[in-house]
Amino acid sequence: MRPRFDAILFDCDGVLVDSEPTTCGVLCTMLCELGANISPDETMRRFIGKSVREEVTDIEALIGQPIPQGWYQQFMRRRDEALAESVQAVAGIDSVLDAAQAHGFVHAVASGADRGKMRITLGRTGLLDRLQPHVYGADQVERSKPHPDVYLLAARGLGIDPARCLVIEDTPTGTRAGLAAGATVLGYCGRTDPRHLLAAGASMVFDDMARLAELLRQ
Repeated sequence: MRPRFDAILFDCDGVLVDSEPTTCGVLCTMLCELGANISPDETMRRFIGKSVREEVTDIEALIGQPIPQGWYQQFMRRRDEALAESVQAVAGIDSVLDAAQAHGFVHAVASGADRGKMRITLGRTGLLDRLQPHVYGADQVERSKPHPDVYLLAARGLGIDPARCLVIEDTPTGTRAGLAAGATVLGYCGRTDPRHLLAAGASMVFDDMARLAELLRQ
């Protein structure tokens, strides 16, 4: 894989840290508190890989009323508290980072989340020190995924042409963002239907980080 790529750009949630069940669990609880009839699985299907801040219209349609003032801020607080207590690294991601380093790939994080959230998730899992200073979030760009902005920012920060970057994503939204940036996307389907990632344009999919580590060694 070395001849084609110089850098790896990792999504954060669902790729580096297994945070989506916790985040969507908090969101599901808070939507039900507002009168929505939605299950945790449906919450995952509808909102995984998306910025809750940018889904207000859909949320209001779901609950049939405007969201209360301060609701989003309350969501962030409850989400962050839950993540700080329970989030874990994705199984095998340390081996991926080891393989990337051993074979000379530079790497960055390009997340649809804000950097404050990543300080919690990457910090708790011990990954933050391995990934700094190239940790880029949605709070640094005008448009979040599926727009390419955060991936373009990360590639620019590394000084690498996006066409020479390999993106690791776990959602169709993020896959489309990586492709729009001009990168090649591999889809991690640990919690995502692989057909959705392939339909969004992923070059290949894998459900075990050991497979990605193996690819990086080739």
